[in-house]
Amino acid sequence: MSTKLSRLLLSLSIAAALLSACAAPQGGADDPGPLTWTTWSGYEGFWDLLEESYPDIDIEFVPYDGANRTGYSWAQLRADDISDIFITSQIVDKEAAREHLVDLSGYDFINSFSTSVLDQVSIDGGIYLLPVNYGMYGILYNKTLLEEHGWTLPEDFAQLEALCGEIRAAGLIPGVLGTQLTGNTFSTVFNLAKTGWLTTPKGIVWERDFLAGKATAAGMWEDTMDYVQRYIDLGMFTTDPEDLSNPKMVLGYLGGRRAVFCTAVLTLNITELPDTGDELGMMPFISEDGSKNIYMYSPTSYVGLSQRLTEPGNEKKLEDALRILSLLYSPEGQAAFITDQTPCLLSALNSTVLPEDSLIYDAQQALREGRAFPMTYANWDGVLADMGQAFKEWFRGEDGMDGPACIARMDALQQSYLDRSDQLFFCESTADFTLEETAALLGKALGSAVGADAAMVPVGTFYREGSGLKACATGRLYQEKINSDIASTITPSFDGEYALLTMTGAQAKELAQAGFDQAGDGESFPYVLTVKGGGELEDGRTYRVAFPMHSYTEEVGSAYGAQVEKGSLRTYLREWLEAQGTVSPDGAPWN
Repeated sequence: MSTKLSRLLLSLSIAAALLSACAAPQGGADDPGPLTWTTWSGYEGFWDLLEESYPDIDIEFVPYDGANRTGYSWAQLRADDISDIFITSQIVDKEAAREHLVDLSGYDFINSFSTSVLDQVSIDGGIYLLPVNYGMYGILYNKTLLEEHGWTLPEDFAQLEALCGEIRAAGLIPGVLGTQLTGNTFSTVFNLAKTGWLTTPKGIVWERDFLAGKATAAGMWEDTMDYVQRYIDLGMFTTDPEDLSNPKMVLGYLGGRRAVFCTAVLTLNITELPDTGDELGMMPFISEDGSKNIYMYSPTSYVGLSQRLTEPGNEKKLEDALRILSLLYSPEGQAAFITDQTPCLLSALNSTVLPEDSLIYDAQQALREGRAFPMTYANWDGVLADMGQAFKEWFRGEDGMDGPACIARMDALQQSYLDRSDQLFFCESTADFTLEETAALLGKALGSAVGADAAMVPVGTFYREGSGLKACATGRLYQEKINSDIASTITPSFDGEYALLTMTGAQAKELAQAGFDQAGDGESFPYVLTVKGGGELEDGRTYRVAFPMHSYTEEVGSAYGAQVEKGSLRTYLREWLEAQGTVSPDGAPWN
């Protein structure tokens, strides 16, 4: 190839060696090998810029497109098996970050960030992970509709209350709230809490203690719940009976001129509503007295460097990695991510200038002034969905739920989660698996659950021009206790169906050798063929072979009479692991 950005279109014979040891040096004693970088979607534009700017940098991309990107990145970090350039979406484990990542605080590109941003990512004075860019969140509204009625944006609750009265008098809904995803309702309540006490030192201490079981919601959340109820009474949190997704909520209610405001955790890809040409706007969450009107943000990803790069012999790799980060945190690097289709995406650089009519202009000012706060997620994942469900019932007027009942539910859910913490782990891996061994484990779980004779699971290799790896195994199982979060890291993104194909042993082995040509261009992902009982398939005998969802081509499905059935590989995997108790690469036979 003309450049050294390796595509890693690996053949079956070398896939195991590279992908099962992505963090290990690839060269000899005097050759530390190329930089490695675990890839996520959304970086394609930056890769083009990187290839153009630094064609001399030798990079091997290692893919991950499984069901739990954040969980897998931290599983890799705990196992010290990260690529040279580390990527994640949340700062989950500060101790692990400090142990395994390079402190970036001494490098020049740090100066591209505001002090407030650096304070938020600082770990005991060190900077180990830097945000790439931010998704900005506020309350969306139909700007054109607002202006046509001569209405102005409220700056405090009294003004919001008066405006909502005028909106109702005009026969419109003041605001709609997305309830299809319980994470949306969870965020709505927590965002209003952040307009008050939750972002103060007192609130920060409470959150830490609550998550540790040392504090309760009772005695702290009453004023917030009263404030949420006042929003409900205004009609700002009207729910849709069809439980529409957030994008459909915006199009149906704001686009249909049925409502003025919409509260949804959503990064839009439009600034004008398609049917009417109405312009969209974004306003902050309004505090009671208007002194703390705030936006939320969530980094699309964080990037760091492996400590391995600071070891003797890796000087050139560290130099190249720092060149990449310097490009990433330059105006050109940030521009590679932000397009007309990403109007809610904000560059991480302090120097970024947005036009005043930009959808997120005010949100950017808020971030610089300390009036924007990170979305609550980290360390809440064990109870977030259930708390969101309680809030959803409240918003929809179901099961007698109200503010006080939600407070009681919060305490009960967190205590139950802490009481069950040891029970959350239902299996243990006693050794690290290779990617192929992980695919074989998935095959055992699927095949045994659906009564197949064998199973075939494709293994993902980096394929930049392809259509993704969502049907493939791209994550390894490491030596550690296994809960639902860990189990989800090794499953493909696609889930909910499987297929049984009928073929002879010879045909199955031929297909396994040919691989999964997903894009139809001759670049195949290798299959891992797993057989019940651990034996070999007989060439002349007919078998039923199980495949995960979308993991075979249409031609293959037609040739071997694919019988598509409903069923979740993630559920089958959990049941399999729970039944085993412990698993290892050479254990857990499928009998």
